[in-house]
Amino acid sequence: MSYSNARDIFPSEILEIIQNYVDGEFIYIPKKEENKIAWGKLTNSKSELSKRNANIYEDYLKGMCTQSLSEKYYLSTKTIQRIILEKRKYHNIECAT
Repeated sequence: MSYSNARDIFPSEILEIIQNYVDGEFIYIPKKEENKIAWGKLTNSKSELSKRNANIYEDYLKGMCTQSLSEKYYLSTKTIQRIILEKRKYHNIECAT
């Protein structure tokens, strides 16, 4: 997200209308729905987290306790528990179909 001066973008008539609502303040103008990009599309973050969570679940299935997983992956035990629960639910859904 970048900053732009409204004087450089809007015609003076539109700027005056906007100033009736917001005068001298910063505002955020959201993207149009068709221009929005889903989280993780521009980077590998989503796939990296998915791989990490799969590794956590595999380690859990091999017998690692949540405290050890927490230390290995530098996450809280609550986060580890949440990941395991999500993976377990997903695995159960896959097996049922």
